[in-house]
Amino acid sequence: MKTWTTGEVAHERNISVRTLRYYDEIGLLTPTYKDEHGKRMYSEDDLFTLEKIMILKSLSLPLKSIREVIEKMSYEQILKTHYTYLQEQLEELQTNISYTSSLINMIEFDAELSWEKVVEVVQKTEKSSGKWLDYFENEDQQTLQKSIPSLSHKDAMLEQSMKVLRQMEQCIQDGIPPESDEGIDIARALHKLSSDIFDGNEHLMDQFWKVRKLPAEETGFFPISEEVLDFAERATDYAEKKSDK
Repeated sequence: MKTWTTGEVAHERNISVRTLRYYDEIGLLTPTYKDEHGKRMYSEDDLFTLEKIMILKSLSLPLKSIREVIEKMSYEQILKTHYTYLQEQLEELQTNISYTSSLINMIEFDAELSWEKVVEVVQKTEKSSGKWLDYFENEDQQTLQKSIPSLSHKDAMLEQSMKVLRQMEQCIQDGIPPESDEGIDIARALHKLSSDIFDGNEHLMDQFWKVRKLPAEETGFFPISEEVLDFAERATDYAEKKSDK
């Protein structure tokens, strides 16, 4: 039967000799055999137990709890527990990546974005992320999730949305009213963007616009100022009146 010394186990399992000796001292993992010189040797079963310990330790369990768990759970149960833990870690990592991507895209939209604004947006997103979907029926939710541009995924639709937002911000800054040629151009861009996003579904478009105007802390949307929302609405109304003449 093959056996391993403490040094060999430490090297193969990437664990310190000191840790293995500590496990031995507390009775968590005591080598099964001794050679003719009294040196303790690990068996295959010992290494199997060590694998369990390392997996359970990655779950942040204290050593006392690990001893109890090893005695009660099979290797399959331990692996399933570890799999669930990894899934939770993956979800948290994906969420963090999503937040980071959103902030990167926000900065590209507003190069002078302050830390105060960043913190505000992140806090609102964490508290109410995705709440805007609750305002829609299940069937519409699925459609909107696929079609509404997300700050965490930079694509042509998001870039176009940001471009129109920048244009409205600039008009407001320059004192250009929505009832102007520039306003009409922006209204047309908004109409095309909306048609692409909602695939011509006017009812869903109107319903979404009503939700979009609600406070960001209630919906989890990227906050847009009331001035910009008002500009968009007035520009759209003006463009429709001009087209009717």
